[in-house]
Amino acid sequence: QVQLVESGGGLVQAGGSLRLSCTASGLTSDDYDMGWFRQAPGKEREGVSCISWNGATTYYGDSVKGRFTISRDNSKNTLYLQMNSLKPEETAMYYCAAVGTVWGSAGTCSFDFKFWGQGTHVTVSS
Repeated sequence: QVQLVESGGGLVQAGGSLRLSCTASGLTSDDYDMGWFRQAPGKEREGVSCISWNGATTYYGDSVKGRFTISRDNSKNTLYLQMNSLKPEETAMYYCAAVGTVWGSAGTCSFDFKFWGQGTHVTVSS
């Protein structure tokens, strides 16, 4: 049974930083892509970032480019999202996901993942 468990969410002031983590279990190998989504109340789910199985390829949504960094440590089965210069409008539930995304020729990510975590909440105060 595949499980993805996020952690690291919390309350931060605008302009502050947080690092989210997501630990995966139940996957038989580490050759799977992963990503982060977020969903704010009353809004559609938004793809934030993707990373290939070996970390060589990454993708960021336009709204987070230059401020967020995705990374992974396959020896720990863990995915990270370093979030800097956070804005109040980025208050949301953040989810990690794994397996199944498709990479476009321009390095875009389809965010079409098979497995999802339960999420960790991030609140950015103004």
